[in-house]
Amino acid sequence: MANALYPKYKQALLTAGINLTTLNIKVALIDSGTTGYNAAHEFMSSMATAAVARSGNLANKTVVSGVFDADNITITGVTGATVEALLLFRDSGVDATSELIAYLDTGITGIVLTPNGGDVTITWNGSGIFAL
Repeated sequence: MANALYPKYKQALLTAGINLTTLNIKVALIDSGTTGYNAAHEFMSSMATAAVARSGNLANKTVVSGVFDADNITITGVTGATVEALLLFRDSGVDATSELIAYLDTGITGIVLTPNGGDVTITWNGSGIFAL
């Protein structure tokens, strides 16, 4: 699977004028053997069983020339299944209404990883997390 923006989120971006810099955007470490990318998925409830761990809110989010970026982030004390992908989502506080944004499994340093109880630091590409 190559990196992909969820189609329903792209539609929301284009029709609702969503400002990613003001929302609670988080990352989930994903065991793709449990549930992988599916273009029909819209909410975190579709991916909850595949989430090995979740981050806090991304900090210092920016959108410049159509590129979304944020500070690198560390998820502490990660245990569980092997992680093959990252999932960006808008956290509403409830999985059933937390929109899926992007599924990233290509070009991510350190993915695939086997959690060992230690911290996992996600270092974003210098050119940004994703571009429209």
